[in-house]
Amino acid sequence: MKHIRFQSTGFLFVLTLGLLQSAWGQSVERLWPLGAPGSRSTNAADTVNNPYLLLYPATTNPNGAAAVVYPGGGYVSLSMLKEGIDIAKWLNTFGVSAFVLRYRLGNSTGSTTSGYQHPIEMWDGQRAVRWVRANAARFGIDVHRVGVVGFSAGGHMASTVGTHYDVGSPDSSSIDRNSGAQDSVDRFPCRPDFQILAYPVITMDATFTHAGSRTALLGTNPSAALVTLMSNEKQVTANTPPAFLVHTTNDGTVPVKNSQVFSDSCQKKGVPHKLLIYPAGNHGFGLADGKDGAPNYTTPPNDIIHWPDSAKAWLQGLGMLTATTTILPQSHSNFLTPMNASLKNQDALDLLGRESELPHGRALKVLPVETNPKQH
Repeated sequence: MKHIRFQSTGFLFVLTLGLLQSAWGQSVERLWPLGAPGSRSTNAADTVNNPYLLLYPATTNPNGAAAVVYPGGGYVSLSMLKEGIDIAKWLNTFGVSAFVLRYRLGNSTGSTTSGYQHPIEMWDGQRAVRWVRANAARFGIDVHRVGVVGFSAGGHMASTVGTHYDVGSPDSSSIDRNSGAQDSVDRFPCRPDFQILAYPVITMDATFTHAGSRTALLGTNPSAALVTLMSNEKQVTANTPPAFLVHTTNDGTVPVKNSQVFSDSCQKKGVPHKLLIYPAGNHGFGLADGKDGAPNYTTPPNDIIHWPDSAKAWLQGLGMLTATTTILPQSHSNFLTPMNASLKNQDALDLLGRESELPHGRALKVLPVETNPKQH
């Protein structure tokens, strides 16, 4: 069996899938039991080439909401503790089930021989949302209250899933170029119902992106079209899920402009959003509680310690934390009825997926990137 290698709070872990449950104390699920699309390995237990989820279902006062958590790490490593497991446990404290994704990674040199590049990471992120919905009954989850939470490069992944999504495929063949990956999970939409983005990489524009994330994800010489496609501030529409963003003005790794331009795009499109910008705080602050490598901003007090409470209050305001009867899809068409009813007319087709030539959704319509977006 192959091993997984990733960095977390300065230590290098080498684990097999069989040891993950004992190492983290949680159940582990392969994202693609039949083999991940684009994987270099046919062994589904190979956790370097086949992503997995760490499961943190809410056990205390569960309210039916859920979130996929994407740790950061510049698309070359993963901060699994302070930006993954600790976040899942925080979500659990107010009844939200959490699923931490160990997604496939790129290479710091932009090499495709030892690292994965777009669209692999996006497929992993989308599949995780589908998986949660497909397993809603198992965890008591309302399929219409499934969100994403991402940090740094994981924030780019979360905002990618929030702006590049599709309705799934009723014939279970959304990954139609990778026959081994087709299963019933592909029937489910991957559009999240909310997104929480902490010090996120948003853009691939070289003037204010995080250069390392861009190289790992897109390579050393990406086309202008690919840069635009994966600059998520340019992909916001009226149907983009509500967004909560938090950043600091002195972030020396990912410029605060990333959060600002995404917020601006949400404002223009009429997307509900909240932007918190704190004057001080290092990149990678996580919950800012001093645990697992996160800086301790409790002493002396720094306002940034309040961001988790603000995010919780924001979710409550959206109605995401109000317990409801679990909504389970009886069929693909029944699942889509309430979603389609809520779409804003001129952008209704956006839910069908923008890049239908890529194997991540139904090949129904390719929509151009807006060059002169309407003001809302």
